[in-house]
Amino acid sequence: MISRNALNFSGGPGALPETVLAQVEAAIKEVPGVGLSILGISHRSDWFASIVEETENNIRTLLGLSKDFHILFLQGGATQQFSMVPMTLLRGQKNAAEYLDTGYWSSKVVAEARREGPVKVLWSGASCGFNRLPEEGELDFSPEAPYLHYVSNETVEGLQFQRVIGRDDVPRVCDMSSDFLSKPCDANKFSVIYAHAQKNIGPAGVTIVLVHDSVVKASSDELPSFLNYRRQVESHSNLNTPPVFAIYVVLLVTRWLLNDVGGLENMAQINRHKAELLYAMLDNSEGFYNGWSRVEDRSQMNVAFKLPNAELDKKFLAESHEAGFSGLNGHRAIGGIRASIYNALSVPAAEKLVNFMDDFLRNNRK
Repeated sequence: MISRNALNFSGGPGALPETVLAQVEAAIKEVPGVGLSILGISHRSDWFASIVEETENNIRTLLGLSKDFHILFLQGGATQQFSMVPMTLLRGQKNAAEYLDTGYWSSKVVAEARREGPVKVLWSGASCGFNRLPEEGELDFSPEAPYLHYVSNETVEGLQFQRVIGRDDVPRVCDMSSDFLSKPCDANKFSVIYAHAQKNIGPAGVTIVLVHDSVVKASSDELPSFLNYRRQVESHSNLNTPPVFAIYVVLLVTRWLLNDVGGLENMAQINRHKAELLYAMLDNSEGFYNGWSRVEDRSQMNVAFKLPNAELDKKFLAESHEAGFSGLNGHRAIGGIRASIYNALSVPAAEKLVNFMDDFLRNNRK
């Protein structure tokens, strides 16, 4: 019997591994070897300092990250990074930062960046309804841009880059909130990577930021300390009271990735298999399940699709809920259905959803 927790296909917060949930449950009462609840341990304690250090080391190991990068555990979600990046790298610049507008979240990033300086939208998918990503020949990157920003995986539309975008001589900044640690990543090609932790790596409350030393040194003293990468690095993510609980869960997830899953190559294979199961269901449904994104740009994290009409969408959601599934509602921006298959969503859970979809198709196709 698969639990409802294990059938959580929500776009966020996503499911956590069952083994991590068990450890969290125990830690809320008493952290092993500490004697205190995780909710009552001081952020100034040696124990918490060791938790931050181990989590940093685990992320470095998983990504093969060079020592030129600092790893921060910040608050404010990805939304704070929408502003913090241009505050650091764009404010006072004459040349425009380049942004790709590839979906719902990219559009929000662009709006915030324009508050800080000149922004050039290098490519926008608005005219095609954000159902595809740009081809390489459609992108003309400037060597003079202060940086390039893009979102690696658009959760709403189910679009995912399968390649690194941009020039090696221009800083790359990437919002990887929804596919961070879901597969190997050449993280060393970026200057800033950020990911809020409610998809693959933990509960809401903490945002992981990988920031190259060159960006840290570019942080102006005119910025408020809380929005200054250098001040955050100097305080070792402890400038103000950090989200101890959320960071501890991230540690447990990184341990799970390293010890139980066996690293990001294995995680990528599992995620790819889940995605193949669902997309095969779409492709073999003869148009009953209509995928949102172009085939070559499909996300391995978020499978967005619609049924022939809104009434069937509603019926699908109602019956799936009765069957034990959660979080299958499409984002309010586009409606329909969305199955988010983040790291902790198991292959058996994906198989169960495919079986439900097959039954629903046979019972409702006219």
